[in-house]
Amino acid sequence: MKAMNMEAYRFSISWSRVIPHGKRRRGLSTEGLEFYDKVIDRTIAAGMKPYVTIFHWDTPQALVDEYGGFLSRNIVDDFRDYADLLFERYGDKVEKWITLNEPWTYVVKGFEEGVFAPGRCSDSHAEAVKLYREKYKEGRKLGEIGITLVTFWFEPYSDSQADNDAAERAMDFMFGWFMNPVTYGHYPRTMKDLLGQRLPEILAHEADMLRNSYDFLGLNYYTTYYAKDNPNLNLLKLRYATDSRVIQTRTYRSMHACNFD
Repeated sequence: MKAMNMEAYRFSISWSRVIPHGKRRRGLSTEGLEFYDKVIDRTIAAGMKPYVTIFHWDTPQALVDEYGGFLSRNIVDDFRDYADLLFERYGDKVEKWITLNEPWTYVVKGFEEGVFAPGRCSDSHAEAVKLYREKYKEGRKLGEIGITLVTFWFEPYSDSQADNDAAERAMDFMFGWFMNPVTYGHYPRTMKDLLGQRLPEILAHEADMLRNSYDFLGLNYYTTYYAKDNPNLNLLKLRYATDSRVIQTRTYRSMHACNFD
């Protein structure tokens, strides 16, 4: 990377690697912490800025066993303590912090489709941002904290208003699901209208913490899909994959091969 004249190195710190049992009071891993000392020091020595991601999907197994990990609000306090450890130890060297990497992927692939760990969501981002801004950012003019989201782009399958609306809903259910809360403190209107009471409530104090809770935004983008409206898509089974009432596919050819009924 140095030979390529890169200006920054973004990497993640493994929660399990520095706090093996999940909770700070249960003990830290000296080897794990020293490993990241070396990574950060060598990054800086190479003339690059370290961009540190706090959580990249590796929840300590002990917390999963104890209360279900991110299925429980108990994760918020433990995540805040974990972030506090990182800010405390590396804050003098790291200017750019990212709370969560692609929370959409972690939630959908890990808890809805079950293809990623844990194979089967949370205020952690807001708590970490609040902690950093109140306890660590003062006096560090360059210190910033943000979040990395992921989204596809959606093009309407046809020129119909229904398919144009479907493309917007698809964006709301992927990007807006996380971007709206950290910007405005609430979920997109389309999600509220379609999900009703199934959508977890964001309480007033949570909304206050979430609103404008990022100094910068990381955005991962991989591909584009076509979006076609299907108002009856989730009548047989209620799940995230069908809640938006949108059928997604990558090409017109594969769209024509689909049975939209």
